[in-house]
Amino acid sequence: MNKLSLHHPSPYLLLVLTTLFWSGNFVLGRAVHAVFTPFALSFWRWALALALLLPFVWASLRSQGALLRRHWPILLLLSVLGVVNFNTFVYIGLQNTTATNALIMLSITPVLIVGLSFFLLRQTVTIWQGLGIVVSLAGVLVIVGRGDWRTLLARQVNPGDLWVLAAVFSWALYSVCLRWRPAALEPLNFQAATMVFGTLILAPLYAWDLERGHLIAVNAATVGTILYLALFPSILAYIFWNRAVAELGANRTGQFLHLMPAFGAVLSMIFLGERLYAFHAAGIALIALGIWLATACRRRTV
Repeated sequence: MNKLSLHHPSPYLLLVLTTLFWSGNFVLGRAVHAVFTPFALSFWRWALALALLLPFVWASLRSQGALLRRHWPILLLLSVLGVVNFNTFVYIGLQNTTATNALIMLSITPVLIVGLSFFLLRQTVTIWQGLGIVVSLAGVLVIVGRGDWRTLLARQVNPGDLWVLAAVFSWALYSVCLRWRPAALEPLNFQAATMVFGTLILAPLYAWDLERGHLIAVNAATVGTILYLALFPSILAYIFWNRAVAELGANRTGQFLHLMPAFGAVLSMIFLGERLYAFHAAGIALIALGIWLATACRRRTV
């Protein structure tokens, strides 16, 4: 058994804290976009998280070594999608777009999962689900186009928004591919294994950064940033999320992801001075309607 354990707080409290921590990741990523390169932020986040987690799971990892070796291809794929791609793409996007935009676009994940499940797993998509996907995508286009369709036609889209969309697609694909995660692998061992792969992949990319002269000043702000990213959104949020899923089920816990745009908007206004505009509200409304069509209406027709 892993040595790392928690007492028994409310799963709802754990979910609120999880979405708050993950929202803070986006806001902090935007706040330090001029200090850290995306590769540096991703590498140090996961390297430190791995260093903090490894002492608690080392014995358990060794006991499941044969299982890890047998399933390394799927662990590598999940690491690329969920550790390397998602976080690095988000940090690249936050070089040019706002944390508010990024968090709102993240909320399209549930309908992207439905669409990818249809294409990859041949799971049936109802008319309501298909309509929900279209409506949610329309909401994303409203945000990307800043509420002006001429921006889209003129191809003047912010490249940061496109990187965030790529990150969201990678996370949705990761979520679908979790279907093939080895069931016998303990959750923290799975997390540690994907961190190992992710850190190994990010290391040469960060080395390339260093070769180009992108050095990081070591001070209280930079050290504090990495500590927050390693401990809260990378370790604690994962533990809290899995604990809540075990108690409440995936469907109920998934709904709490919709707290992230709200948390993110408030944090962005307080710490970054970002503002909400009418096109944000329109995009949120369309995405929320799309998710409702893809979930609530489906349950009514079953």
